[in-house]
Amino acid sequence: MTFAVSKRFEFSASHLLAGLGDDHPCSRLHGHNYRVEVVAEAPDLDDRGFVVDYHDFGPVADMLRTTLDHRHLNDVVPGQPSAERLAWWIYEWCKSHLPGDVAGRLVAVRVSETPRTWAEYRPGP
Repeated sequence: MTFAVSKRFEFSASHLLAGLGDDHPCSRLHGHNYRVEVVAEAPDLDDRGFVVDYHDFGPVADMLRTTLDHRHLNDVVPGQPSAERLAWWIYEWCKSHLPGDVAGRLVAVRVSETPRTWAEYRPGP
């Protein structure tokens, strides 16, 4: 048995993706209203009945607002700022900056650029 929780955040930013060809729309400067979802799992609930307290994800909201919101992602994220790379980059930030018990239960980060698309980073075993 596994319990899972997630919290969603939003920010707006621009980017362009290299190597796609001149006729590909993502090779041109454009922007998205991104949605980011952080996912935590645990085999048991803590003494409060939680996987993690949603409040403990607050630093993620702060980082997205100060580092990514209304920024050009090519200037912030190392490498190609695809949704996949962004999911990895946010996951790694979370593992380094969230409280240890929260970071220890983090299992995935999902990034959406449009209402019908998601990219997810979930590290392997």
